[in-house]
Amino acid sequence: MTPAETFQIMQQNFNPNAARGLNVTYQFELSGENGGTYALKIADGQCEYIPGGVENPSITLKLSAKDWLQIVEGTLNPQMAFLTQRIKLDGDLSLAMRLNSIFPRK
Repeated sequence: MTPAETFQIMQQNFNPNAARGLNVTYQFELSGENGGTYALKIADGQCEYIPGGVENPSITLKLSAKDWLQIVEGTLNPQMAFLTQRIKLDGDLSLAMRLNSIFPRK
């Protein structure tokens, strides 16, 4: 699975009830092999996947593409990755904490 595919799956798994009232853009800047910038814009109960990202995201998560894929696969705990600085965050930490409920795994 590629990082781009993971964001398409996240868009499909979007839970509008968990995102009620949110108008935010999550941006992911992935470094290393298969890296890139991806955004998920949430507004009006909808989720839009934006390859290449946006200029002014509400929150940016920076990590390696390898770590991202491990998080998606469930082999790397995102909280532990944040505590060990494998994930760097620009923006509101509470938005990052809502990711699992907004984009549940199916």
